[in-house]
Amino acid sequence: MSGFAMSCEKAPATGRGGMVVANHPLGAAAGYEVLAGGGNAVDAAVAALLALCVVEPMMVGIAGGGLAHVRLADGSHRVIDGLAHAPAAARPDMYVPVSDVPPDHMETLGRRSALGPSAVAVPGNLAAWCGMHARWGVAPFADVIEPAIRLAARGFAVTPYLEGAIAESAADLARDAEIARLLLPGGDPLRAGARLVQGDFAETLRLIAREGAGALHGGALGRALAARVATGGDDAGCLTLADLSGYATRERAVIETGYRGWRVAGPPPPASSGVHVAEMLNLLEPHDVAGLGFGTEDGLHLMAEVIRLGFEDRRSASGDPDFVDVPVARLISKAYAAQSQARLRGIAAPAPRPRGGYESADTTHVTVADRDGNVVSATHTINGLFGARFAVPGTGIIPNNYMMNFDPHPGRALSVAAGKRVPTSMAPMMVLRDGRIRWALGLPGGLRIFPSALQAIVNLIDHGMSLQQAIEAPRIWTEGHVLEIEQALAPMRERLEARGHAVRVMPHVGGGMNAIGFGADGTLEGAACWRADGTVAALGGGRARPGIRFWPDRTPDPDPDRGPDAAREGRA
Repeated sequence: MSGFAMSCEKAPATGRGGMVVANHPLGAAAGYEVLAGGGNAVDAAVAALLALCVVEPMMVGIAGGGLAHVRLADGSHRVIDGLAHAPAAARPDMYVPVSDVPPDHMETLGRRSALGPSAVAVPGNLAAWCGMHARWGVAPFADVIEPAIRLAARGFAVTPYLEGAIAESAADLARDAEIARLLLPGGDPLRAGARLVQGDFAETLRLIAREGAGALHGGALGRALAARVATGGDDAGCLTLADLSGYATRERAVIETGYRGWRVAGPPPPASSGVHVAEMLNLLEPHDVAGLGFGTEDGLHLMAEVIRLGFEDRRSASGDPDFVDVPVARLISKAYAAQSQARLRGIAAPAPRPRGGYESADTTHVTVADRDGNVVSATHTINGLFGARFAVPGTGIIPNNYMMNFDPHPGRALSVAAGKRVPTSMAPMMVLRDGRIRWALGLPGGLRIFPSALQAIVNLIDHGMSLQQAIEAPRIWTEGHVLEIEQALAPMRERLEARGHAVRVMPHVGGGMNAIGFGADGTLEGAACWRADGTVAALGGGRARPGIRFWPDRTPDPDPDRGPDAAREGRA
């Protein structure tokens, strides 16, 4: 691992009965409760995500979107695409851009693509979660959703993380009376330690417990959301009940690549991670990454160049495969990586800020495994912090603002189009060796997600780090215009600048990663990093050995032919 002094702020946990890792302790606890009650990894993941809608309302909700990478006990993989998409009435010219050049080329007049009803896309989270549970869950859905109902109805203590998010968004939240009543009581942002009770959302969850995803996708919740979006004013959106009723998740095949004898699997387009993590690993493979060492000038420069190339190719060929021809086979081929070695520079030359897409860093992630071999790595969001920053009256639902991820200029790859999904950097990844899963991981963080996942995988394979070290290790990120490095790497700033990089030292790069490691003996190791409130819930112990009972006043005789009198005689 080189001479870099690596220390960890958190500790992992181990168990053989199951593992839930989430970016809020109450999310992990909800998944743990369902696992302990006999549910499997899919049940626990859905329970954790529903609970996170309550305790991380700034990050995720039932009216958002995301991806779940599911590995079943039979070894099969699939990605459930529950990403949001543009409504049927959406048009390329529906927003007025404020600029044609970065950094404001994605901003719109009146912030209509980012704030309020006009920012809401067709959500997919609830449909994805209910569909996953219906196909692969084993626990009753009422048990799966119960922890979330309880948290909403009884309330929970606001964390410093949530307090900061409310304070940061307070000016926008104050514009909507419904969400202000919830998060700005008396006009002041909720403080850490205050109890947040969401009675309306508890009733919403109870309705979902009875009706499933149909409550939102065609039912009463959908009618309420569509009515709130149709304001009749300048802020009106184009989401309709028909859009909600017609939403369908997509099941997609994972993208795999080989790296030094390992197999790395991730989601396909419209996600960037599967393609570009594979591409970047292929670019690294000819190099002695381990020999360069972690945190060294040469090692950091190589990683920065590889990430830069990944983003160059992402900008030229990325998007919804229903609308854009993404050359997946070419980008993930070893031949393409060999050809692209010539693009790696010995001395960097920062370019102007590229005109790329926008992605919010405000997301959540869960990683879950059970004792039977089912694994879920899932990243979900409402896009921006508190999504569109309003709540639907009587429901407690905070809708997404996914429309801000589209380019407001017509005629471009990321322009608005009816039914179109935007590219995402979500990276729910899994790493295998000899057909056996070894690690599953993921994180929030917008454009910094898949390069951070890449670095964690390299930390594990090349640098031989422990799981906890691999996800806590300092990260870098670049699109080619500036190189972000975390504070722990600040001593390398001058050396990297001498290599041509425009360096910016950051408090953190990307969000809180969480991960599970899989031992050959069935032991699961869960880890969460310092960049979020990530918490590990490990299920150990288990049921009694078959045939065991508790006999307080007698010793059972192993000979069934001896009667109770003989047993008493034996004790005399």
